Amino acid sequence: MKLRRFAPTVAIAMAASITLAACGDDTPTQTDTPAAEDTAADEGADEGADDAADTAGAEDTEGEAAAGGDLSGSLTGAGASSQEAAQTAWIAGFQGVEPGVTVNYDSVGSGAGIGQLIAGAATFAGSDAYLNEDQRAEVQNVCSGGDAVNVPVYISPIAVPFNLPGVDELNLKPDTMAKIFAQEITSWDDEEIAADNPDADLPSTPITVVNRSDESGTTENFTDYLAAAAPDVWTEEPSKTWPISGGEAAPQTSGVINAVRGAEGSIGYADASAVGDLATVKVGVGEDFVEFSPEAAAKVVEASPKADTGVEGDLAIDLAHDTEEAGAYPIVLVSYLIMCKQYEDADTANLVKAYSEYIVSEDGQNASADAAGSAPISSSMRDEAMSTIDAITGG
Repeated sequence: MKLRRFAPTVAIAMAASITLAACGDDTPTQTDTPAAEDTAADEGADEGADDAADTAGAEDTEGEAAAGGDLSGSLTGAGASSQEAAQTAWIAGFQGVEPGVTVNYDSVGSGAGIGQLIAGAATFAGSDAYLNEDQRAEVQNVCSGGDAVNVPVYISPIAVPFNLPGVDELNLKPDTMAKIFAQEITSWDDEEIAADNPDADLPSTPITVVNRSDESGTTENFTDYLAAAAPDVWTEEPSKTWPISGGEAAPQTSGVINAVRGAEGSIGYADASAVGDLATVKVGVGEDFVEFSPEAAAKVVEASPKADTGVEGDLAIDLAHDTEEAGAYPIVLVSYLIMCKQYEDADTANLVKAYSEYIVSEDGQNASADAAGSAPISSSMRDEAMSTIDAITGG
């Protein structure tokens, strides 16, 4: 299947004609932070394509445009709640290209989404962590005996929101943050927090740590950051499940945000698209403190190596959460579409390919940047993603 030349993203109002299934009211709040990573058209496109065609969408990798609207059927996806705002925009945009296709996405969390894919209840999964070895083996049962691939589609900072009246800005070095989330520092006027914030008037309010109660790729990325950046303090292994008891637990992204918003003295972690007007921590990187932004998150991804999963065409990334590169925001997630390399029938494979092509296209990436404040994938990553998608088969 060739990469389609997509028309400009349709208005989000069209989302009324499609289905986005969500658990509870887990709807991230749009961020005002712009995405600034270069969203140039696919470098493999024809050099002779004119500017008008470029703004219409991603280029055909073989220099040809394909008309949409010839597909029909439905797709069911499930997974990361961090992707919910992006999936809403992707579904609306894809509906403008393929009005005969209905896409459903259930934002139940990364772990539950992978579970639904493995059980055959979902055609694709969204996840903030790539498949581990056990999951790669289990998914073969529903992938016609073959493998599944992880394709990066969404790059976002993990923000650290806090609720501390009278304190609008807060700096935290990695060790200080790790001690807070390990519940070794329990009061906001602790001397280590004060050392990071010499000009702040810190109250003696007790600290309430808010963590995810469900299996979450966001949790895995956040605990991986703590383990990498503060290894002398955070001795727990990275995990989709929060490893420390106590504090307050809440399900999904919206649950964490609501808990932080509702409890004075609280601090949590969540996809940056959801934080809204909550104050967020500036994270210590080297000698500086860095505020989250799509650009700062993209710096980490570009500096990170591919993971060795042993699956041909897999694009999983081992994020360099311990980076000290100037201007990089190290608490970042890459969210994936997880798809079978082979589906039982050709119709399903074609639907998956068409939807995932739209998501990684320039139009799709711009749609998620506008809706969720994510950083678009790079043009080189888009090339790799298109090659992986093109290899998906069915029947």
